[in-house]
Amino acid sequence: MSRTMSKKHLLAGLAAAGVLGVGIAAPTVAFAEDNATPAPSASSSSDQGTDRQQQRADREADFAEALAKELGVPTDKVTAALEKLREQRKADRPERPSTEDRQAMLKERLDQAVKDGKLTQEQADAITKAAEAGVFPGPGGRGHHGPWGTTDK
Repeated sequence: MSRTMSKKHLLAGLAAAGVLGVGIAAPTVAFAEDNATPAPSASSSSDQGTDRQQQRADREADFAEALAKELGVPTDKVTAALEKLREQRKADRPERPSTEDRQAMLKERLDQAVKDGKLTQEQADAITKAAEAGVFPGPGGRGHHGPWGTTDK
């Protein structure tokens, strides 16, 4: 008799676990579908860049307005001062190498690696081809990370 009771308890526990699992999973799936964002298409990438630029401009305008209010000066005076500082900082930064210069530097490093026996010529050619296709992150490539920071064009 105790063996039969144990099976009943086991079945009841499994049934409860199943009901509980469905009760948790169903709303989670429904919520995920409601908040799902569509995958970006190739045509929307330029729209995203424009949207980002607009959002950045809006944030900068809001910042200038708040700063002007806090300092008690006109917003256009704050905006002009911020622009002046931005231009000064831009002049102090080193110029980014062009795409051609970066590719030439990469080629030099790859040639040296082949010469040193660290890479085969086929591997170096594959890396060059991938870099030209924009596979690697960095200015001009996906990811926009690298030694020169992000690109805001």
